[in-house]
Amino acid sequence: MKLVITMSRRFGTGASIIAKELSEQLNIPVYDKAYIEQKLHDHMYESEAEAIRKLAEKPCIILGRCASDILKDRLNVLNIFVCADKEDRIRRIMDKENLSYDEAKEKVETTDEERASYYYEHTGKTWGDVNDYHMILDTSELGVENCADILMHYFEKCEYI
Repeated sequence: MKLVITMSRRFGTGASIIAKELSEQLNIPVYDKAYIEQKLHDHMYESEAEAIRKLAEKPCIILGRCASDILKDRLNVLNIFVCADKEDRIRRIMDKENLSYDEAKEKVETTDEERASYYYEHTGKTWGDVNDYHMILDTSELGVENCADILMHYFEKCEYI
């Protein structure tokens, strides 16, 4: 399998859980903001884009960081956007971070705004535009626990694995 998966997501959708499950099932690494920023801090790469291009030379999952746009010309890349109803995301963050409803709502809204701004600043595009992704997963409808299995079935059907 030479597949590189990029996973953009609204805050609180459970995408990191999906990525972790896929990572385990496919035996490939997951790279997130913290990992990429550490590599930049260690001066291994000059930019996030360079780091992402280098990491994508091998099968992996990249969470966020405009990877879907940075790798848009590569044929072995599958771009996924994970969404969920706002109320579900708020409840998930309340449970995960032990926050009140209002605190979780504020965190969801602020984080989504920051991600949208970051994406626009680096790509000039609207974050979450369905035209920029091969697949949209709605964890409110599909369930976080089912999404990795749905993707694995798809990968088998398309003979990616």
